[in-house]
Amino acid sequence: MEKINIADKLSQFSDYFNPRIAGELNGQQVKLVKFKGEFVWHHHEHEDELFYVIRGSFDMHLRSDNNPVSEEVITIFPGEFIIIPRGKEHKPVAKEEVEIMLFEPASTLNTGNQINEMTKKELKRI
Repeated sequence: MEKINIADKLSQFSDYFNPRIAGELNGQQVKLVKFKGEFVWHHHEHEDELFYVIRGSFDMHLRSDNNPVSEEVITIFPGEFIIIPRGKEHKPVAKEEVEIMLFEPASTLNTGNQINEMTKKELKRI
């Protein structure tokens, strides 16, 4: 057992949309990531995701289940989190750098059903 200093862990990297594993429990991973800019639309077939904002803010774009052209935008601020249910198409967008803690099953791929240059299959542990 060891305590984790989140600020220390976040200071160890500066790249965006490249999650790092900070801890694991019960088949879940606690990941730290920085965002800036726009990610890709995607969904996760089998996993829910929790995005907890540590510093900064970001907009979570969500596609309507009934109308894939329509979308909702929810802004998440420091100290807030949002849970994205499995199967829900979403895209995080951050105008400025934001620091996020993710809670998700270890099997979760960052780009979900989309495999592209932003996909990170092997995550570094910090």
